Amino acid sequence: MFQAGAAVREAFFGNAAEARRAANAALELSKSRDVEYGASFALAMSGDTTAAQTVAGDLEEKFPEDTCVRFTYLPINRALLALNQHDASAALEQLQAAAPYELGVPCSWFGYFGNLYAPYVRGEAYLAAHRYAEAAGEFQKILDHPGIVFIDPVWIAAHLQLARGFAAGADTTKAKAAYQDLLNAQAGRGTV
Repeated sequence: MFQAGAAVREAFFGNAAEARRAANAALELSKSRDVEYGASFALAMSGDTTAAQTVAGDLEEKFPEDTCVRFTYLPINRALLALNQHDASAALEQLQAAAPYELGVPCSWFGYFGNLYAPYVRGEAYLAAHRYAEAAGEFQKILDHPGIVFIDPVWIAAHLQLARGFAAGADTTKAKAAYQDLLNAQAGRGTV
């Protein structure tokens, strides 16, 4: 779980090579449900579509009736893969299955990764579709639930994407405030 969490963290912060290395290292250690999800998520986020599809396919084959796999993990991974193909509408369609579960108890209860990823990926899809107000709503949903996010890197990434969404939508006042919130959030978590 720690290694899969490291892969996800590196993927969120744009270190694709390290994300792929950590994902593969995690898969060498375990093929558990949550490790495979974290690895496939990190691989998809870092642009390794083929490897992400392979791991997600294994996840689907091994856990066909698992609620987390069927309604959270696979829809999120499929949405990321659609975004890698520049298909925001397909990504949004994939995420419909996850919507009823996204504010529930996280499947990956360790808090390292996986919490509120459906809203994050949905926000990314809305950004790709130039639907900035809807994107902001998704990223704000994450920020409004710090107790669900816990120590997941999605919290900082949501701050950044919220600011970017406001900037892309030409709302400079909100963008500036969101960037300042990002800096304050990092300082508050001891990451500056």
